[in-house]
Amino acid sequence: MKVGLLALQGAVGPHAEALRDLGATPVEVRTPEQLADVDALVVPGGESTTMSKLLDTSGLAGPLAERLAAGLPTFGTCAGMIVLARTVLDGRADQRSYDAIDVTVRRNAFGRQVDSFEADLDVAGLDEPFHAVFIRAPFVEEVGPGVEVLAAVDGHPVLCRQGPILVSAFHPELTSDRRLHAVFLTLIP
Repeated sequence: MKVGLLALQGAVGPHAEALRDLGATPVEVRTPEQLADVDALVVPGGESTTMSKLLDTSGLAGPLAERLAAGLPTFGTCAGMIVLARTVLDGRADQRSYDAIDVTVRRNAFGRQVDSFEADLDVAGLDEPFHAVFIRAPFVEEVGPGVEVLAAVDGHPVLCRQGPILVSAFHPELTSDRRLHAVFLTLIP
């Protein structure tokens, strides 16, 4: 199975390594043609407003909206969570979000870069805690009725799923634990 990695900006390499470890074929996506040729997509961390602008200038904004609306399994991490959200708080007025998952996300919710942290999370469906790396992380302020909250920090959802969409406020690719990438791969028909 070919899993696209939105390779406009952000941490693509560690996601590619995690996917290869699990037997998937990672493919960097920078053009609409590359997006059309993948079975699923990872939207990595990075800077969400920059990513939004690059989606427009690359010609990917429209094709991505179409693939998401058609049910493309997608895993958004950190900035990827923001890009996939219904609503973004503390974002720029021209920032694009795709309404792929019914959540309201607050950018940089845990604070600035110096407030970055790591935490062991109890994740629904996993037997042991997942060690999560939060870097200028968002969190979910509100979830819609079809969203399953899989993990939270201080009462704030940080890992959610709705249908074929999985989002995390943290960076699972920065650890050697492949369980969340494995969960994502189960969402691909």
